[in-house]
Amino acid sequence: MSQTKGGKIVPQAQTAASMPLISINTGVAETREYNGREARSGIFKRPVASSVKLGFTGLEGDEQADLVNHGGPDKAVCVYSFRHYKHWEEVLGRPLPAGAFGENFTIGDWVESDVHIGDMFEVGTARVQVSQPRIPCWKLAMKWGLSELPALVTETGATGFYFRVLEPGEVTTGEIKLLERHPEEMTVQEANRIMHKDKTDEAGIRRLLGVDALAGSWRGTLERRLAKLGQGG
Repeated sequence: MSQTKGGKIVPQAQTAASMPLISINTGVAETREYNGREARSGIFKRPVASSVKLGFTGLEGDEQADLVNHGGPDKAVCVYSFRHYKHWEEVLGRPLPAGAFGENFTIGDWVESDVHIGDMFEVGTARVQVSQPRIPCWKLAMKWGLSELPALVTETGATGFYFRVLEPGEVTTGEIKLLERHPEEMTVQEANRIMHKDKTDEAGIRRLLGVDALAGSWRGTLERRLAKLGQGG
């Protein structure tokens, strides 16, 4: 398995056929004040005690305020690892409940270096697939009162990731079973590196674009970047 040390992801061999699903979290959009203005967000997730219906665009009872940048088929389920929580509790100086990062699924053991874009899993009676890493936004800063938090999350690579839903069903806590590894073996960690750090890595961009399961929004961004690099931009 991988682990997080000093806020950095340390890869190790991942051989388990499932990852623990510690908590399922949902929430409705709420209005809060941020930087002197009202802001509306669905980042305030809370654990649910029973099984939940999972459809193609997300969990029953869950809501996003910004449907342009959040939600939709490629971002139906936001996933975050509990292994990162200790680091962020030290950064924020407080204990964190499940769903603290606005994630729908709080998982155990696995982190970004253990999961590939396109990997397929079974959770309850539903089937899901990793579609893209999460890009942290200002709503994390609003929730925890730390303006640099999104940048810190991106820098560590501990971003979390999204599932798209291949087959709807009922989900409950317990485990998420690995069904199939994607043959390209492009980890979420590596995708983050290419997107956020080594932006001129043409070979890396082409390899990531070669993953058929990559979400459309990421594909569009990388195709534009590649075209600009080809023009000497």
